[in-house]
Amino acid sequence: EPGEAQYLRQVQHILEHGHRKEDRTGIGTISVFGMQARYSLRDQFPLLTTKKVFWKGVLEELLWFIKGSTNAKELSAKGVKIWDANGSREFLDKQGFSNREEGDLGPVYGFQWRHFGAEYKDMHTDYSNQGIDQLQKVIETIKTNPDDRRIIMSAWNPKDISLMALPPCHALCQFYVLNGELSCQLYQRSGDMGLGVPFNIASYSLLTYMIAHVTGLKVGHLI
Repeated sequence: EPGEAQYLRQVQHILEHGHRKEDRTGIGTISVFGMQARYSLRDQFPLLTTKKVFWKGVLEELLWFIKGSTNAKELSAKGVKIWDANGSREFLDKQGFSNREEGDLGPVYGFQWRHFGAEYKDMHTDYSNQGIDQLQKVIETIKTNPDDRRIIMSAWNPKDISLMALPPCHALCQFYVLNGELSCQLYQRSGDMGLGVPFNIASYSLLTYMIAHVTGLKVGHLI
C-alpha cells in the first residue's frame, strides 16, 4: 500500500474506532493506542500531499536538534515559530520556570540527543564533552557494527522530564541496517495525526537520509 494511503487509512481508523479522552489542553482527543505504518524511502520521500507540511520548519528544526540547541529564539529568528508558544514567558511561568530566560525550553530533544545525562543549566551553557552524544554513537555504531540491535537514540530521560517545557512526543528511534540499506523505526508516546505526525514522518525520514549519507548507505524504510 502506498505511503500516503496508509496515513489516510490510519486517520480514518482513528475517527471510526477511536475513543474520546480528556487531556491537559482541555480540548480532548479521539485516540487509538498503538499504530504503525511503513514508509518506503527508496527513491522517494514521504512528504504528505493531503496535508501541507511546513518543509522549512522540518529542516530547520532537525538542524536545530542536531546542533543540540534548546533555544526557541534561534528557530524563531529563522522564521520557524513552532516552539515559540512553549518558550514564551507566559508558558514558562505557568510551568514554574519563572527563573528561566524566555525561549529556554530546558533539556529537550537536542540536549538529549547530544548530551544525555549531562546536568542542564541553561540554554547558553557550553555542554561540549558532557553527557552521552547519542547521535555520534548511532553514526559510529552503524559504521563499525551495522548488525547491532542497540542502535538507539532516546529523548525520553525521566530525570529531566520535569525540567522540560514539553516532554518528548517522538521519544525514541532505532536504526537497522540490512543489505546496505538504513531503516529507522520511530516510537511516539503521543502524536497529533493531523498536525504533528506528518511533520514527524518527514523529520525522521530526513534524519535517516542524512545518517545514511554520512555512513555510506542507501535508505530503506521509516517505520
